[in-house]
Amino acid sequence: MSKITPITKVLIANRGEIAVRIIRSCRELGIQTVAVFSDADRTALHVRLADESYFIGPAPSSQSYLVADRILQTALDCRADAVHPGYGFLSENSAFALACQANGIIFIGPSAGAIEAMGDKTAARALMEKAGVPMAPGTVDAISDPQEAAKIALQIGYPVLIKAAAGGGGKGMRVVADPMDFVSSMEAASREAKSAFGDGRVFIEKYISHPRHIEFQIMADHHGGVVHLFERECSIQRRHQKVVEEAPSSVLTPELRETMGKAAIAAARSCDYVGAGTIEFLVDKDLNFYFMEMNTRLQVEHPVTELITGIDLVAAQIRVAEGHPLPWKQEDLHIHGHAVESRVYAEDPFNNFLPAPGHLTQHTPPAGFGVRLDAGVEEGSEIPLFYDPMISKLCTWGSNRQEAIARMSRALEEYQITGVPTTIPFCHFVMNHESFRSGHFSTHFVGDHFTPEALQPLDLALERSLAMAAVLFVENHYHPKNGTSPKSEMVETSRWKTNRRD
Repeated sequence: MSKITPITKVLIANRGEIAVRIIRSCRELGIQTVAVFSDADRTALHVRLADESYFIGPAPSSQSYLVADRILQTALDCRADAVHPGYGFLSENSAFALACQANGIIFIGPSAGAIEAMGDKTAARALMEKAGVPMAPGTVDAISDPQEAAKIALQIGYPVLIKAAAGGGGKGMRVVADPMDFVSSMEAASREAKSAFGDGRVFIEKYISHPRHIEFQIMADHHGGVVHLFERECSIQRRHQKVVEEAPSSVLTPELRETMGKAAIAAARSCDYVGAGTIEFLVDKDLNFYFMEMNTRLQVEHPVTELITGIDLVAAQIRVAEGHPLPWKQEDLHIHGHAVESRVYAEDPFNNFLPAPGHLTQHTPPAGFGVRLDAGVEEGSEIPLFYDPMISKLCTWGSNRQEAIARMSRALEEYQITGVPTTIPFCHFVMNHESFRSGHFSTHFVGDHFTPEALQPLDLALERSLAMAAVLFVENHYHPKNGTSPKSEMVETSRWKTNRRD
């Protein structure tokens, strides 16, 4: 691609906070936006913010946001130049990317071939082996014979990890520590993978005990330019899903960062990648790193990279899709400060993080220097049961890690949400835990340190209401003649708040 093709109208094939995020970047670039919505999202924020909005079907995503033909037809009908898929839904659907291209619509993402190659984990492992990117010992190709697989597992050495060749999110995955459990675990993983992805193929790799999950953001253009925008630490997870992320990682030395960055670029070049993508690695206790997978899309946690680089990744995606070369070389990119992200979900951390959709009776975000909130909802919004229960992504920036964490702790205390339980108490628990603050943690943080009993609900709204009631009581009952001092009463109120928080 050598010519520049200006994009004037983008259809956003997504919903929620990422749709809002894309709309805002497009507006700054002078690009018109088109929202699509299901029955559940008729009054959603992204629908109101877009220049145009179109209904695409019933609430279940299988009947709306995942119906590629309907979204493509909507893009054609409204004369959109391009489609931005966000993340999730159709963002890593190679057939959808190919259909957009066939109909003269720019898909703001990589080619269908790159999506397909990196979406199949065994194909991706073969590419990484050829590119010289480190991988954990294991099978490059999928394996179907349990007896043969058991022999390979013995050669690798237990514990081993059985993983689905297609898909992710922890589905079709089993950790096996005992050879006696291998065959049954492989069969269970294959069944789960078949049910979740329609593909029961699995492969085996060495299980890395207590690893760090560290990913590199890459950006590539149509002219052969590829850079990385440093790393994100994503080790704080529940059920293999990230909850807290930060950039940069507290364990990478400058030398290791450079080595891993070069490996990430080699991974992107191996499939002629174009656009924004993420190379995910596991890092063991000795700081050896191993390729895990590539996500061929924008990541949920991309804001922390934006905060430490000052680069709008959505705008960069659009410029690359238009055919522009990257405006920076690797030596132009530098890390500025530190950023932390807390994902705020409508989930109950007191009850195994069960989703808890419902009505937001209050949504009062925090503010102040270095605080950013990406949200697709506002006060009065519904968190539907049909989709991921994310409310927002709260990010803070600081000149160093300690400052960013302290700012996040303060912002979480300020954040007031009522109507649904949220992960705010858990995120606050993480910010104040010694293992996180010291940087000595792994993907097993939740299992090693967290219990619901360790949480104290951040019921700041109740505290403020009670404190205000105390102030009003003093004002209404103060009589100078009897010597009662409102000042002393207010001191007692303040002491009560401090004691209660302790």
